[in-house]
Amino acid sequence: MYAEERQAAIVAQARTHGRVEVAELADTFEVTPETVRRDLTSLERAGLLRRVHGGAVVVDLLGFEPALAVREAAHQAEKARIAEAALRFLPQEGAVALDAGSSTLRLAELIPADRELTVVTNSLPIASLLAGRPALTVHLVGGRVRGRTLASVDQAALAYLRDVFVDVAFLGTNGFSLDRGLTTPDPAEAAVKAALIRSARQSVLLADHTKHGNDCFAHFGELADLAAIVTDTALPDHAAAELEAAGPQVVRA
Repeated sequence: MYAEERQAAIVAQARTHGRVEVAELADTFEVTPETVRRDLTSLERAGLLRRVHGGAVVVDLLGFEPALAVREAAHQAEKARIAEAALRFLPQEGAVALDAGSSTLRLAELIPADRELTVVTNSLPIASLLAGRPALTVHLVGGRVRGRTLASVDQAALAYLRDVFVDVAFLGTNGFSLDRGLTTPDPAEAAVKAALIRSARQSVLLADHTKHGNDCFAHFGELADLAAIVTDTALPDHAAAELEAAGPQVVRA
């Protein structure tokens, strides 16, 4: 078994049981404990697990979020394909909202330079990236800035979003599932995501396959609130069919 295959199996086991133990993993995969510890370190750096004494836990079960820089470094190829596929939902003109997140940041990078759009975002990196493009009118949502995600949150952000309406809201998430819908670890950020959904004619979720089946602390929407989920080809056929039965179109890039 290659290291990548073993690490994927470790993540799957952690999501099923909530945590994994070094000794048990070493027995299961017939490798040394040192090899398992290296796997867990790699998975922690990717933001998928968090090391604890004797093993690791799923980060979202602790209400723990990997920093934006960590998330940007994870699954880069998948996020690039997701962003490219999401361009089909970008209108030729009008207004869009871009949620804070690594996948939405990739989409912002791909917005055509000549596309005349009003862009509303609660993401400092996205606003900074787009502000210099003359064809775009960029509105940065105010509020408290969360250092971990560089997203504007709290009452000022919610008050602003109550008074705007956009054609499409492009959303990020830490988890999505049939049972729990759309979830993220932080309640303040969840409130802004829910406000973005309410402000939009339609909402499109950008999320790689590792977010599927994750249930985080704070709920912000249902699958039926989405027009589409844009993900990658590692999402299984049966999962895509189940998600589409709940309402949204599923695009696998």
